[in-house]
Amino acid sequence: MYKELIEFVREIYLSDSFLPLHEPRFVGNEKKYVNEAIDSTFVSSVGAFVDRFEESFASYHGVEKAVACMNGTAALHTALVLANVRKENEVITQPLTFVATCNAISYQGAHPIFIDVDRDTLGLSPQALEEFLVENAEITAEGCLNKTSGRIIKAVVPMHTFGHACRIDEIATICQNWHITLIEDAAEALGSQYKGQALGTFGDISAYSFNGNKIITTGGGGMIIARNSDVIKKAKHLTTTAKIPHLYEFTHDEVGFNYRMPNLNAALGCAQLEQLDSYLASKRKVAKLYKDFFSGRPETFVDEPEEGRSNFWLNAILLADDVERDHFLKEINKQNIMVRPIWTLMNKLPMFESSHTGPLVNAVWLEKKIVNLPSSVRL
Repeated sequence: MYKELIEFVREIYLSDSFLPLHEPRFVGNEKKYVNEAIDSTFVSSVGAFVDRFEESFASYHGVEKAVACMNGTAALHTALVLANVRKENEVITQPLTFVATCNAISYQGAHPIFIDVDRDTLGLSPQALEEFLVENAEITAEGCLNKTSGRIIKAVVPMHTFGHACRIDEIATICQNWHITLIEDAAEALGSQYKGQALGTFGDISAYSFNGNKIITTGGGGMIIARNSDVIKKAKHLTTTAKIPHLYEFTHDEVGFNYRMPNLNAALGCAQLEQLDSYLASKRKVAKLYKDFFSGRPETFVDEPEEGRSNFWLNAILLADDVERDHFLKEINKQNIMVRPIWTLMNKLPMFESSHTGPLVNAVWLEKKIVNLPSSVRL
């Protein structure tokens, strides 16, 4: 299978050289807009392209406002602040995620709780979430109390793994019933949908990433959207060092963050966003090629979940076990084609190994089997 796959992947991308996992494409107005930003001399966090990028992004998602940040982690950290997550609070998330999700929780001095994922979505399982809350939590005057730890559970942060939608509507209902803020980690999910609705628009607050390996990139960058207009107004205030607007005075009314996206990055983002629909179409075609290739083979292609429409940010397959996975990774990478395992489960990392953790049957099963394949937009 290895020889056939190597030839197949190289045929997809028409290349005999190194194939990365996901590289950016610049085929539109990127240079034009960046040069315009340079010519304007507004290259930092104030400029026309920042406003334009926010407006275009908000319009794409059918929301009133969006706030651009320097990276996805900054967006997620700000979202947790907006959700009033404080020291010694708890935040429920999934162990099968990139470390930034849990790092942001730690920035607030809060404690992650790890709940299992569903095998078909790779994302937080609503059934596991509900079972955990029924067994461990109760609603009090202070909020949702974890009776085991004595701490308040302030937020739930599901992550849409590889752009595949988790059962986010069910999770939203559970959060509402238990008086918990829902923060969508949509870092990998730009352009993906669930039941016809854009991912990132189900949560009370949502965070996106435009890192260099994402479906569109600003080099480094992130975005926040929220249902409540006051929340998004607060997001802009916090990410702009909590500065009170004034013609010349520098007055700040609370601890804020220097998290605003620079105009240069936003110029790149404006051009990239113009290409998003064509990128999505290309990535879905690549996913279909992989799906057809693996049809009838022992390896299982990770397809979009039922009622979901995925951006297929990273294509993935399931192998038999961790022995076959490691052999696959070694042999394919030796051929100058980048393939990667999924992340080490967060509860195994030294800084999170003492966290409250539910049964992780599916997460452990997936961690041993998943590898990602080259998934760049095909030109």
